[in-house]
Amino acid sequence: MGSSCGRVCWKWRSPLRRLAGFSRLLSTAALAPQICVVGSGPAGFYTTQHLLKHHRLARVDIYEKLPVPFGLVRFGVAPDHPEVKSYGAEDNRILGIPGENLSGVYSARAFVGWYNGLPENRDLKPDLSSETAVVLGQGNVALDVARVLLSPLDILRKTDITEGSLAAIACSKVKRVWLVGRRGPLQVAFTIKELREMINLPGTRPLLAPADFTGLGDVIKDVPRPRKRLTELMVKSALEKPGEKEAGRWASATKEWGLKFRRSPLEVLSAADGKQARGIRIAVTRLEGSGESARAVPTGEVEELECGLILSSIGYRSLPLDSAIPFDPKLGIIPNSLGRVQGEPGLYCSGWVKRGPTGVIITTMNDSFDTAQSVLEDLQTGVLHLSSSKEGFKSVRSILHSRGVHPVTFSDWEKIDAAEVARGKLAGKPREKIVDPQEMLQLISH
Repeated sequence: MGSSCGRVCWKWRSPLRRLAGFSRLLSTAALAPQICVVGSGPAGFYTTQHLLKHHRLARVDIYEKLPVPFGLVRFGVAPDHPEVKSYGAEDNRILGIPGENLSGVYSARAFVGWYNGLPENRDLKPDLSSETAVVLGQGNVALDVARVLLSPLDILRKTDITEGSLAAIACSKVKRVWLVGRRGPLQVAFTIKELREMINLPGTRPLLAPADFTGLGDVIKDVPRPRKRLTELMVKSALEKPGEKEAGRWASATKEWGLKFRRSPLEVLSAADGKQARGIRIAVTRLEGSGESARAVPTGEVEELECGLILSSIGYRSLPLDSAIPFDPKLGIIPNSLGRVQGEPGLYCSGWVKRGPTGVIITTMNDSFDTAQSVLEDLQTGVLHLSSSKEGFKSVRSILHSRGVHPVTFSDWEKIDAAEVARGKLAGKPREKIVDPQEMLQLISH
């Protein structure tokens, strides 16, 4: 039990690795089940909320590996979008191409963790000395990363971005960001809100090639409304003459971003020293099929993009919790039925480890309610054999104490929270996140 911090967070702290809302029943009596939820992100909290709301005798303890709660709500996608932060898996998909380990190449997950104050990424030190950055991927995370790279400092200063990240971005030479996708405009994964904000970002102009959007007006007539509205916005920005105000803003812009479609990464190119990325070689693709099922097939044509910063935003995946717990490495999920872990009575899962890395917080909320409902149904029907010999947190606490691990309580977190808010107030920000777990622990030890 325990981890690098040596503490457990408010009766929290994951005994192994934090997954998005992993729960096991540790019971004391048939009418008063004790439930353990591992992971204090949205999946864990929403599961807990539903259990407590619908079972008045239930006792739920939430365990978290860090001294601070809330998972992706705290460490999610963009500091200027606290309401839509949207990742919760612990690992990222690799590109699987030569050169991806060169300096200047980072996963979007690590980059996001860096500017959001995730302790494990606090020492990332991304190289922002290149004028051009390439983001591999065309989802909301990709757009958020591009927006943070290009946003005016006055906007970022009002968010809870970390002090170190803000200082690094203030010295950034990046003035152009390409978002590269294997497929076409009809398959982008970002949403209209994020696209509109990117188009209207002060000091920047969009680079959308008219040829990519010509003729799409007829194609989108029968697609679902969200996809239709999103595509119409791209078509308008690419093909229609901008209004006077917009044209003036774009003409004076010092930074720019663009979408490159039907391009698939082949190799990260190294500089003369063999250590630093200088560009990326990409295959030009064509689409076979249509809609969401369209596949990108290489045409044989190859292009190169000069860039010193490459961010991979091609998706996230969960990691296995323990060898004793089923895990599907291909899908990155724990095999389950409505949250019930296959072959493990009393064990449940929620969040991305349950369904895979898709959706945002509202998706996770509904998914977590479904898992909690499965727990409640199993309690009601007697599927779960509860025993008074299992002591719940009392038993866990004795194990922790025997190992010299001292839990961080919710009251302890409130001290950390107050310190962060106070530091933020001095800087005119919502909070100044503490990124060093040892510093957090020192705060609560006084």
